Amino acid sequence: MKQHIETLIHAALKTLQESGDLPEIPSFVLVEGTKDKQHGDFATNIALVMAKSAQKKPREVAERIMKALPASQYVRKTEVAGPGFINFFLTPDALSSVVAVILKEKEAYGRSKIGREKRVLVEFLSSNPTGPLHVGHGRGGAFGAVVSNLLDAVGFKTYREYYVNDAGRQMDILTVSIWLRYLALCGEQIVFPANAYRGDYVIDIAKAIHGIHGSHFLVPASQVYAGLPPDEPQGGDKEIYIDAIIAQAKRLLADQYETVFTLGLDNVLGDIREDLAEFGVHYDNWFSEREFVATDVVDKLLEKLKDSGHVYEKDGALWFRSTDFKDEKDRVLVRSNGQRTYFANDVAYHLSKFERGFDIVIDIFGADHHGYVPRMKAAMEASGINPERLLHLLLQFVTLYRGGSQVQMSTRSGTFVTLRELREEVGNDAARFFYVMRKSEQHIDFDLDLAKAQSNENPVYYVQYAYARICSVFKQLAERQLLFDEANGVSHLNLLTQPQEQQLLNALSRYPEVITSAALQYEPHQLTNYVRDLAADFHAYYNSHQFIVEEASLRDARLALVAATRQTLLNGFNLLGISAPESM
Repeated sequence: MKQHIETLIHAALKTLQESGDLPEIPSFVLVEGTKDKQHGDFATNIALVMAKSAQKKPREVAERIMKALPASQYVRKTEVAGPGFINFFLTPDALSSVVAVILKEKEAYGRSKIGREKRVLVEFLSSNPTGPLHVGHGRGGAFGAVVSNLLDAVGFKTYREYYVNDAGRQMDILTVSIWLRYLALCGEQIVFPANAYRGDYVIDIAKAIHGIHGSHFLVPASQVYAGLPPDEPQGGDKEIYIDAIIAQAKRLLADQYETVFTLGLDNVLGDIREDLAEFGVHYDNWFSEREFVATDVVDKLLEKLKDSGHVYEKDGALWFRSTDFKDEKDRVLVRSNGQRTYFANDVAYHLSKFERGFDIVIDIFGADHHGYVPRMKAAMEASGINPERLLHLLLQFVTLYRGGSQVQMSTRSGTFVTLRELREEVGNDAARFFYVMRKSEQHIDFDLDLAKAQSNENPVYYVQYAYARICSVFKQLAERQLLFDEANGVSHLNLLTQPQEQQLLNALSRYPEVITSAALQYEPHQLTNYVRDLAADFHAYYNSHQFIVEEASLRDARLALVAATRQTLLNGFNLLGISAPESM
């Protein structure tokens, strides 16, 4: 119905333009559902938008637009309100017509072509493959997946990408951590570094390598620790120590170091892939940093920046003039030792996204990447790319609670709850729903007890119970050997006059608007809020009225309404990636 009103307004504007009463008209007209039904069902601010160019008062423009509106069987009346809003009051037929639309369009209801098939790359999660995914990573996975689904629903061509950070120091720390655990399995006496990865998964990987390769990578511990500086807390620096033992491992293992590195990487990455697949999170591409930086792409980027004058040398290092583009300070691209920084590699990676033909690039990162945004936008602008095409959505952290107490977590020490453990405890549906029911900039207090509760206080249980209740209605219908005549129901929607029915019809009509808004604002919580409200409206209807009544026309009309509600819930569930149980 919102689109119908937009069409009416466009027709009125065109008429006024042709008569010379209005200048050039905008391509976009904002029509929104009203919160207070005393002000109508929908409203538009188009008169306020056009008042300046029309050189008229907003209310005068609104009056002219209102008089030029074509007649519609779905609009009961219009009125000008406030400084120049135009309010639309719909007929009962307009409100109930949404049922026929939903039953006809089914899974297509709420979808649109607003995106015009623009290509969007969404990079999300991209956790370093140094260990299993934990509950914090789960938010990035769920949020990115639902944002991508929403963009698909409104007509964008969405491409999901995981950037595999399989190069750099953290991967070397993981490799050494695995190798030292492996040496212990071979009978060597090892002292584990303070800054190594300590999780049980490291031991499990070491056991797997030892089980397949035996003592192939064995080096006596006396050689491993020979000549190393002191570690923490023996008066040394843990960062210096871990770097020294990495260098030692590379020297002692030589070419075999790469083998241990790859075995560890493949094991962790394989676990991440499997975990996400089970969580319903899928990618079109797993982009390897190691493979990418091995090409000449980054070097070509640096040459372009040099040629454009955005790079300079200082203290033996190569710097990017990031401050020329509103960043707080300039950034190092190549260190004085000749090694490229992670920033240089990442700039090249982001440029590759645009070179692959994507119109919009979205990065979904943790809130700790806040300072990373201006420097990356600066690099894009310096490279001739409109920085507005690069969007960053930053997710706040997740705090886990059990029994009212916070669960402590630390990735490096290995004391964390994995995403897999969370899913096994509360289920995929609760995990995904809880992860996206807050704005990205809000922290999430994940209550494990609430997520498992089979009560109305658990939001995912509440919305799924509404779906199951509707399914039970149709099961009861079959048990009574009655049939649902959809055509008869649609032709008698005028019988739906009860307040709960009108409320449900209003809620159903808002679904396309919610999907569009949630997609264009990258806010999945708008959808979780909507399905909760829709479920509440249905539960109120279910508790107030009988659906399977004697009068066939009223029965079919009510069944048509609840069938449309079930379809809309299902459409929302599919976008959220949660199941639709037929019984609970």
